[in-house]
Amino acid sequence: MKKLELLADLDPAGETGSVTKKLPEVTLAFWIMKIAATTLGETAGDLFAQTLKLGYFLTTIALFLIFVVTLVVQLGSRRYNPFCYWTVILSTSTAGTTMSDFMNRDGSAKYLSNGATSLGWGPQGLGLGYPAGAAILVSVLIVVFAVWKLTGMTFVIRDIVTFRGEALFWTAILVSNTLGTSMGDFLSDSSGLGYAGGALLVSGTLAGLLVLMRVPAVPNVLLFWFAFVLTRPLGATAGDFLTKPVAKGGLDLGTAGSSAVLLAVLVGLMAYAQVQERRTAVSRQEAVEQEAVTRRAV
Repeated sequence: MKKLELLADLDPAGETGSVTKKLPEVTLAFWIMKIAATTLGETAGDLFAQTLKLGYFLTTIALFLIFVVTLVVQLGSRRYNPFCYWTVILSTSTAGTTMSDFMNRDGSAKYLSNGATSLGWGPQGLGLGYPAGAAILVSVLIVVFAVWKLTGMTFVIRDIVTFRGEALFWTAILVSNTLGTSMGDFLSDSSGLGYAGGALLVSGTLAGLLVLMRVPAVPNVLLFWFAFVLTRPLGATAGDFLTKPVAKGGLDLGTAGSSAVLLAVLVGLMAYAQVQERRTAVSRQEAVEQEAVTRRAV
């Protein structure tokens, strides 16, 4: 049975070539793991910056360094490894959360809780606001895609096999996850929709992208990147809904407890993906061996 593929572009021949892939197939499981990772990124980022009171500045530096380390491991791997790949996705989500908060927020009381007057060492935030922060990040993301386009390399993630192509891919991922955090916080805090309303709006928009998949004039690869950005605010609003006080429309489960549960879910999904990847590799090897036997017989 052919694997269901969602929001991924196909090459004209319907093949991916004989090169060893470094990135995953875009399936339903991919999007489930993406939402889990981005929700965990929101709760974990808030855990370090707000609950543990490290502040946006120090937390952003620490999480960005973690992102660099995980990225080096991913770039150095010779083939797709679900644990490596999704660890980088998670690190971009957590770093993107605090990067967005540092850009958009400041040390005023409306961004602090429990009567705190400051949050960690260093600058409390640039205070650009969500609209300005989102505009800057959209501009940066457009520049990344423009550079990517000029290189002539594919935007279809399953066909990205070069170091330079993967570096551009991860740059776009980091910026898009940071942008998605700004969008999610704007929907939750400033739009009047609240956490549940923001999540419903993003979910409805994602459903609209699924409908557009059936429109031949709309490139699926474009829909993929729209969906990738939008799943981040979905994770942001879901994370806020889990952790924020009941008085603010949340469930007040706490950043620590929510992060622990989400981490367990994500690790379980990563383990499942690892098993599936090994089964696929074995099946692929058996097919190659069978083809070789058939050719010798002929």
